[in-house]
Amino acid sequence: MTACNNESNGVHTPVVCKLGDAGSEAAYVAANPRFAKVFEFIKANGLERLAQFPDGRHMIDGDKIFVNFSSVELKKPQEAKFEVHDKYVDLQLVIVGKERMGVKPRSEVCDVMRNDMAQNDVIFFNDLPDEFVDLESGEYVVFFPNNAHAPAIGEGAVKKCIFKVLAH
Repeated sequence: MTACNNESNGVHTPVVCKLGDAGSEAAYVAANPRFAKVFEFIKANGLERLAQFPDGRHMIDGDKIFVNFSSVELKKPQEAKFEVHDKYVDLQLVIVGKERMGVKPRSEVCDVMRNDMAQNDVIFFNDLPDEFVDLESGEYVVFFPNNAHAPAIGEGAVKKCIFKVLAH
């Protein structure tokens, strides 16, 4: 497993990480100390218990760190929409199932579908994914504000959680 803090000219490249990889977790905590609470929450609950959380938001540290649990029907790549965020970094963890996500530098998505940045910290794009990361149960990927991501690609369904970590 590669280290998860890949940077090229200051740009974080999304890399799939396995839960329990202490080096990867330490790299994220070094990049943003708020990640320590994310990994503590995951360790305190474990995958089996995380799978039992109902869909919806769970607060960890007010508006600085929270997690959205979600059971998602997966879709075809051409149906996936890229999204970006300014205020929060996403740590997306697959709890049950397998999920493919489109990835692209934010600078390479341009066909805005809906700009909801002011109210919900998200811009959606119509650009189609052509590069992907694949995750299975117990794996996660982190998306910084300079990463566009198109989640929920594949067949069937997945149970996941998306930790929202205040970027600054």
